[in-house]
Amino acid sequence: MSKPSILFFPGSFVLVSGYQPIFAAVTKVGYEIKGIHPPSIGPRSREGREGPGPTMYDDANVVAQEVEKLAEQGKDVILFGHSYGGGPISQSTKGLSKEERKAQGKEGGIVRLAYITAVIPAIGKSAQDVLHGTREEGDMPVSVNENGWVLQSDPAATARFVAQKLPPEQGEAVVRGFAKHSGASFGSQLTHQGYKDIPVSYLFCEDDLCVPPGVQRAGIDMIEQVSGKKVDVTSIKADHCPNLSFEEETIFWVLDVAKKVEKDG
Repeated sequence: MSKPSILFFPGSFVLVSGYQPIFAAVTKVGYEIKGIHPPSIGPRSREGREGPGPTMYDDANVVAQEVEKLAEQGKDVILFGHSYGGGPISQSTKGLSKEERKAQGKEGGIVRLAYITAVIPAIGKSAQDVLHGTREEGDMPVSVNENGWVLQSDPAATARFVAQKLPPEQGEAVVRGFAKHSGASFGSQLTHQGYKDIPVSYLFCEDDLCVPPGVQRAGIDMIEQVSGKKVDVTSIKADHCPNLSFEEETIFWVLDVAKKVEKDG
């Protein structure tokens, strides 16, 4: 049985290099994995891009292009999305699931969506809608430039909110390494529910302050309602950055999802 290929979509502001330990561990045991640097995230720490910020749809298009490359090689694909990444991976799947491609006489395609403490909008809703009312002003101080690029302007404060299980100085350094993120992407409404027809796994982070447990649970419940299927949930005592604060557990989960898919193949 051939191993599935993995595409990994980061959280907002986060450069894919922040997930390198996961990529290394997954590669070591023989899985193909690629981190996606979406257009909504700036090219380098504390930088944005030229011009108006891209939307979530621009991000989803990049994911779809990467999936298509793998699917055209006959490969099964797992999409992982952290935090904000839940929206783009859900949006991206139209016509690319393994079942849809099989119906067209094609091989390969998306076989599972895997969410890490993710923002998962319902149809017609945005990431902004999902998180409305969950934060106090000042939890994550930001500045926004004339093109809508958002900067985490107080890394220490943001670290207390997204990475409180790390030592304060480490958390602040992590946030200081964030790029700017396109504010427009947070307002893009979901128009395609990939999770309706594709099996779903979810890494539930019990101590997340950024995407609180209630928001995570609501997303899981919504998926189960629209799909009619149970979500494969794993729960850990992590904050919003389990790839850093619970690195070993997160790696174990990623590999476990991949192995389940390979076994079900």
